[in-house]
Parts: sequence; structure tokens; C-alpha cells
Amino acid sequence: MATVRTNFENLKVYRLSEELADLVWKIAIKWDLFPRDTVGKQLVRAADSVGANIAEGSGRGSHKDNRRFVRTGRGSLYETQHWLRRAYRRDLLTNDQVTDLKQIVENLAPMLNAYLTSIGKKC
Repeated sequence: MATVRTNFENLKVYRLSEELADLVWKIAIKWDLFPRDTVGKQLVRAADSVGANIAEGSGRGSHKDNRRFVRTGRGSLYETQHWLRRAYRRDLLTNDQVTDLKQIVENLAPMLNAYLTSIGKKC
């Protein structure tokens, strides 16, 4: 039986948010207990929240609600950036990890803005 995707799962912005969340998880899960319990939990929650808000907004049934959740997701992306800065400054990230994460974040931010703009045009 084939898997049926919901609308949000077909969005490139959602799939990129999943990529960010999965990479953050793979990194933070390997940290020692204290950094994982402090910075790691906050970072994972923030990164997971980007895609969760895209998904929830798409299911709300109105463009107004969808825009509100995408804005919240954008806020979660900025929070993710904050926690990534903290992790970097605390020597929890390698240079390769920073490079990979930076590329995703730099692509995701304008995609979220473009998605938000596209939703606004439907009203």
C-alpha cells in the first residue's frame, strides 16, 4: 500500500525543516549529559518546532491561521539559530557541522518568507 502524503509533506520548506531537525537531533544526541540536557533539549525543541508549525498551520483550514503558524515557525527558526550560536560558542559543534547547519538555515529562512508571502496572496 502506497503512503499518501498530506499537503504539508509535499512542501519543500517543510522537507528542509525536517532535514534541519534531523541533523540537529543527530548532533545533540551525541553530546554529554549536561550539554544535551541544557542546550541540546532547547535546540532540538526549537528545530522540531519549525516543521511542526508548518504542518499545524496547513491543517488549520484558513490562510490567516496558516500564516500565523508559519510566523511562529519562523520564530522557532530564529530560536534555533540562537541555540546553534550557543552550542558553537560552547565548543559543542565541529566546523563541518556548522557548515552543514548554516547551509540549511540560510536556505530555510528565505523559503519560510516566500511560503508566508504565497499564503498571503491567496486571501
